[in-house]
Amino acid sequence: MKSTAPHLVKGDTVGLVALSSAVEVEELGEALAFLDELGLRYKVGSTIGAKYKYLAGTDEERLADFHAMVEDPEVKAIFCVRGGYGCARIAEKIDYTLLTENPKIFWGFSDLTYMHIAINEFSDLVTFHGPMIMTTRKMDEISKKMFLQLFTPMEVQYTEIISPLTTIASGVARGQLTGGNLRRLVSTLGTKFEIRTEGKILVLEDIAETIPRIDSMLQQLKQARKLDHLAGVVIGSFTQTEADEAELLTLMEEYFADLEVPVVAGFKIGHETTNIAIPLGVEAILDAKEKVLRILPGVH
Repeated sequence: MKSTAPHLVKGDTVGLVALSSAVEVEELGEALAFLDELGLRYKVGSTIGAKYKYLAGTDEERLADFHAMVEDPEVKAIFCVRGGYGCARIAEKIDYTLLTENPKIFWGFSDLTYMHIAINEFSDLVTFHGPMIMTTRKMDEISKKMFLQLFTPMEVQYTEIISPLTTIASGVARGQLTGGNLRRLVSTLGTKFEIRTEGKILVLEDIAETIPRIDSMLQQLKQARKLDHLAGVVIGSFTQTEADEAELLTLMEEYFADLEVPVVAGFKIGHETTNIAIPLGVEAILDAKEKVLRILPGVH
């Protein structure tokens, strides 16, 4: 298993950064109020309010802000406030040894999938795939409660109490969780950050991709042999696809039903009001018959 960062305690300081698309300081109001509710202090990074073209500052500015938060001994966790695009532009320049030597919680999703893959691999550190704190207003209560796993090491257990689940292929698997946004996973192929899926439970989610586009990206993963030696598959939220759930499920069955590994769809992980935060890089058990996903703690 990857290394875990120390858990948070009330009064800890967390860092807020924008490593992808630009965000204005004025947009952080509800996010800061939510951190207050959690009992956390915060440092607002220099990328908040910065802008360069469609990015939250130049590559050098975003890289420097991330490194500053990693080096700051007061900062116990780094929260990314917005996705969009930009992480791939700085991934190659990150000092991953610095993060290994200063392990701390890293939280975000969507475009941050690229960072999750890179940090899991090159810093050997568990990260958290979870909603951006700027979306607090859109989060339901169960999504907000998922932040509590940062304060007390706890096993995450996802059952149909949270959402209806559909078994595409039966079985039980154990393996490290990896994955995230499908588009960003595909963009790692052919790079030094290419996702490693052998023996792992792959998590997939996306937004605003049509069925043909999802088909194309799954086909690319297949031809890159990323589906050959999986332990299991967790299919999260695919929203704004311009198709109904039945059409999406049929496509997923085409790619995953015959892999001879457990595959379950319907997890509220991704771009939805319910966005269940999960640690990546930890061991998990996927039981497709019982429709249960059990995940070990992401902090210690």
